[in-house]
Amino acid sequence: MEPLADIADDMKLLGDKTRLAMLSLLKEREWCVCEFVDIFDISQPAVSQHLRKLKTQGIVKESKRGQWVHYSLNVKDKPHIQAVLNQMPDSKAILTLLNKKEIVASCE
Repeated sequence: MEPLADIADDMKLLGDKTRLAMLSLLKEREWCVCEFVDIFDISQPAVSQHLRKLKTQGIVKESKRGQWVHYSLNVKDKPHIQAVLNQMPDSKAILTLLNKKEIVASCE
C-alpha cells in the first residue's frame, strides 16, 4: 500500500491551486522564489512554504544561487504527476489567467 499512499500524498499537494500553477510553470523552465512572489502576489515565506511541501515530497528540486533559490521539476519517477501536468496550460496561459505579463527575474 505504500506506493498508493505516496501517490495519494502527491495528489493532495496538487489539490492546491497555487502549487498546481507553480508546477505547471515549472514544466517549461526553472523559477526563482522572487518570481513566484511577483506572480502569485503572496509573501516570500508563503511561496517558500508551498515549495518546501513540494520539495519534501520530491516533486521539485532546488539550487541556490547567491541569496536566491531556484526550483525545477523532479517528476521523472512520478508518471501520475506528469500526466496531470500534461493537461495543464502553458506558462503564458497561466500568467494570463493570473493577470500577469511576462515576468522579468529581479533576483539574478
